[in-house]
Amino acid sequence: MKYYNTKDWLGILFKVTKADVLRKLWWILLIIAAYSGFIAYLELGYWKLSDKSVIKNLPILHSLLGFAISLVLVFRTNTAYDRWWEGRKLWGALMNNSRNLALKLSVVLREDQKEEREFFRKIIPGYAQALHQHLLKERTRIMLFDENDQTKKIISTIDTDKHVPNQVAGLIYEHVKKLYRDGTISGEVLLFLNNELQSFTDVCGACERIKNTPIPSSYGIFIKRFVLIYLLTLPWGYVFQLGYWVVPVVVFIAYVLASLELIAEEIEDPFGGDENDLPTHKMADNIRKSVEEIL
Repeated sequence: MKYYNTKDWLGILFKVTKADVLRKLWWILLIIAAYSGFIAYLELGYWKLSDKSVIKNLPILHSLLGFAISLVLVFRTNTAYDRWWEGRKLWGALMNNSRNLALKLSVVLREDQKEEREFFRKIIPGYAQALHQHLLKERTRIMLFDENDQTKKIISTIDTDKHVPNQVAGLIYEHVKKLYRDGTISGEVLLFLNNELQSFTDVCGACERIKNTPIPSSYGIFIKRFVLIYLLTLPWGYVFQLGYWVVPVVVFIAYVLASLELIAEEIEDPFGGDENDLPTHKMADNIRKSVEEIL
């Protein structure tokens, strides 16, 4: 995720980043500019159409469709941003619940139970790291523990070809249950810890819902076709009012409309690797630092 100073107007206006839509749209804008110039030449230079041509009435259609296309694009961007913000809230909840679980365990576990404290110091942030890798849809590689005889057995139980966050959550549940069987914690304390333990899987499921449920393809295709037809017909009607100035005007309108759709496409999946996606790797690292400080 790209951090920037929202008050630095000049810096934002003239700074071009990897996520800037102009980098991705420049070749499309060049094609639209060439197309608009060609239509202007046909109407003004080759066909020499007069102001009385029926084509001159096309802007009336654009005025009617302009309102419809603005509603569609506003709904599209708002829906995409809602998905992005929901993902941010879920990871915020994961961070808070990880801290709460660590705080509760720091009180429950005695200072001399160093092995138990070390286990939870590694496993709690390990869940966040596993979820980060899982949402990237890459092969999950996690190192929850140091390579020693006491922890190799725990590491061997994690199958990276299966759902890793569920396996990590299962390890936490099993270890808490072991503490209960050994008499380290009481039944009341077990219920006391259950909300945070359950919340990990709830957050994972909600993130998967966002990740695995994209905007319906028919809706996305309709928007792209609508925008394309709207842009292709713009030069035909406005040539009579603007002349060859129709070229930069149409290019600017294309930049605005296409940018809205492109931004919506990028942020509707907040768990990818794009510059505007959520910095889940940094959030997982912050969880690790917080838990290590507490335990």
